[in-house]
Amino acid sequence: MRVGFGRSDITPRVGVELSGFGPFLCRHSIAVRDRLWARAMALELAGTRAVLVSCDLIGTSLAITRRVREIVSKATGLPGDAIMVACTHTHSGPNTGGYIGSGVPDEPYLATLPGRIARACTDAVGAVQEATLAHAEVPCEGVALNREYDVDAPPLDEVLQDAWRPARPELTDTTCHVVKAEADGRLLGFFSYFGCHPVVCCATTRSIHGDYAGVATNMLERRNPGSVGLFLQGAEGDVNTCVVHKPEQDSLLALDVVAARYANAVAAGLRQAEPLAADALAFARREVVFRRKPWGVDKLRRMLAEREERLSAAGSTDAQGDVRRDTVEAIALRRLIAAAERGESLQPPIEVQGVRIGPLALLGSPFETFQAIKNEVCAGARAPIPLVMSAVNDAVGYAPDREAAARGGYAADVVPFCCGALPFANAHEELVQALLDIDAALS
Repeated sequence: MRVGFGRSDITPRVGVELSGFGPFLCRHSIAVRDRLWARAMALELAGTRAVLVSCDLIGTSLAITRRVREIVSKATGLPGDAIMVACTHTHSGPNTGGYIGSGVPDEPYLATLPGRIARACTDAVGAVQEATLAHAEVPCEGVALNREYDVDAPPLDEVLQDAWRPARPELTDTTCHVVKAEADGRLLGFFSYFGCHPVVCCATTRSIHGDYAGVATNMLERRNPGSVGLFLQGAEGDVNTCVVHKPEQDSLLALDVVAARYANAVAAGLRQAEPLAADALAFARREVVFRRKPWGVDKLRRMLAEREERLSAAGSTDAQGDVRRDTVEAIALRRLIAAAERGESLQPPIEVQGVRIGPLALLGSPFETFQAIKNEVCAGARAPIPLVMSAVNDAVGYAPDREAAARGGYAADVVPFCCGALPFANAHEELVQALLDIDAALS
C-alpha cells in the first residue's frame, strides 16, 4: 500500500456567521479559537487510487463536493467516485451545508472553499509513498450520551469528573477506531472514527473552532509533529457529547476537557495499533432515491398558508424563536412548491459512497445517522470492520431510527425543512439497505 497525507487551512475570516443551534441567530464570529482544516489521506494499491478528505465543517453541499472532485480529478486523474468528502459537523464554523437560516452563507468563502479542500487532496496524492497500516479499536468513554433515549444534560460538575459515564452507554459508541500509516518508523498520519455529534458549545459562543473533534485532532498533531490526522464522523444522529448548551464560559472549559478525553483515547489507539492486512483497495458510489413523505402541492400550499398566517399575526417579531422557525419552513415550502410547479421531483437522489481498505469498509452517507441504523448495517455487512459514516458529500438532515421517525418532531420532520426538503418516509430501512449494497459492491 502507498499512502500520502495533505492538509489545507480552511479557516474563514473573522466576522462570518456561524452555523448551528437554530435559525437566524446572528452568530457572527468574533475570534479564531482553533483553526479549521481539510485533512486528506490518499491510498494507492495495484493501480487503484482513492482519496478521503475530512473537513472541520458542519457539512458540504453536493455542489461543493462535485467541484472538489472536478478540481482533484483534473489535477490527478482520479475518477470522481474515488474521492470522498467527509465533514466533522462542527457548529462553530460557517454555513457550508446549505442549511436555511443557519448562518448566512459567505459567498467569497464558498467560492474559495472547493479549491482549498482540493489542495489537501492533491497534496496527499502527491505525497504517496510505501507505508504500513495498523489498526486498533480502543475504549472511548466519558464523551457521549444518547440524547433520544438517555438522560440529557447532566450537571457540569458531574460530567467533568473522569469517572463519569452515561446511564446507558450501550446506546452510544464506547470504542473508537484508529488507523495509522507509518514509513521507516515515522508516523505519516492517521484517522480516527467515532460516532458523536461533535458540539460542546452553545448558541452564545462565537469563536471559530472545530468542536471537540477538531480540537482533539489539533492536539494529536501537535503531539506527533509532521503527521496529519483525520476525524471520521460516525453515527451521530442521536448521540450528543456529555456537555452541550451550557453557558459560554462553562462550554469553553468543557471543550478542552472533552477534546482531551477523545485525544487520549486516540493516542492509546496509535500506541496499540496492530498491522492491518491492507491487501485490497476499492471504492463505490451510488445515487439512491429515498422516499419522502407523500405531501402533494396542495398540502404544501396549506402548510405555507398556516405559517404565513402566524408570521403576520399581531405581536409577531423576529426576536421570537417560533417565528424564526416558521420563517425557515416558509422558505422551504416556497422552494418546494416552485420546484413542483416546474415539474421537478421532490425526491432527488442522494449519494451513498464507500471505500474499502483491506478489512475496513468506510460506508458514508450525507445523513446524520442514528445508532440503531449503524448497528443493523454492521450486523449485516460483509466487511470484517464496517465503519458507518455521517456527513459525507452532502447534508440532508437526520436518518432517524424507526422509533424516532414514528414520534415525529425535530429530527424526523423539522430538520428536513432546514435542508429545504420534504421529510423522509422510511430512512431507517432504506439507508440500511443502501449502505449494505455499497458494502457488497466493495466486497
